[in-house]
Amino acid sequence: MERISKALDKALANQTTFNVGDLQPLNQGSVRAPRIQYSRTQSVGVSRELLRQNRIISGMEPGPFVDAYKILRTRVIQKLREHNWNALAITSPGVNAGKTLTAINLALSLALEVNQTVLLVDANLRNPSVHKYFGIEPTHGLSDFLLDHVSIEDMLINPKGIDRFVILPGKRPLPDSSEMLSSPRMIELVEEVKSRYPSRIVLFDLPHLGTSDALAFAPYVDAALLVLEEGKTTQDELQQAIEHLQPKPIIGTVLNKAEAGSAGEL
Repeated sequence: MERISKALDKALANQTTFNVGDLQPLNQGSVRAPRIQYSRTQSVGVSRELLRQNRIISGMEPGPFVDAYKILRTRVIQKLREHNWNALAITSPGVNAGKTLTAINLALSLALEVNQTVLLVDANLRNPSVHKYFGIEPTHGLSDFLLDHVSIEDMLINPKGIDRFVILPGKRPLPDSSEMLSSPRMIELVEEVKSRYPSRIVLFDLPHLGTSDALAFAPYVDAALLVLEEGKTTQDELQQAIEHLQPKPIIGTVLNKAEAGSAGEL
């Protein structure tokens, strides 16, 4: 824990970061958006029990786990609105830090509580897995868009019953994922999904920073969120991650897999 605290202090000194003490109500005075009826986007039924087993907040009862993501959501949305950003990359210094689960639950929390839509793009072309958390077998995915010119509309999936939340799955891994993520076709997709709906927040689940993929893709998003693993992520790894991402803004860090009550959780 001590080494993470020191690393976070370093991050705090150099980046824009969250401060739980500044939390403010998110939807004060706002009105919930009407339910969206999807016409082109495929709507797929999902098992609430599977969501619960996979620790997806849409399958869980209210409690500390769900509340933690609400805190993270509040901090993230404040930073995005402050800078008029709508494209955020989720990555981590190393493997198995829990970034994909963090990206999913952050996206769901944003979609459930704010008056805007959320698109979660599975941009981990080494190991696309977002769809597996929902038990979905996509017909098309990002790999098909990049290689076979499948349209964006044909890839989008709304897990039935979860309003304002859409997945763009990766579907299948690509061996040349780094080149694909920095290709003109991928840049075209990013510009399209960022600009089509002004009120939409787009989250990109990227590979960890030990690969070249995240670095190749980072220039095309507005900012990044780093997921750290308690007891595993070292100060050197965090420092290297921050340096690798410069000059891309890092809006904060999430300390994942921390024991209850540990300082720095979410």
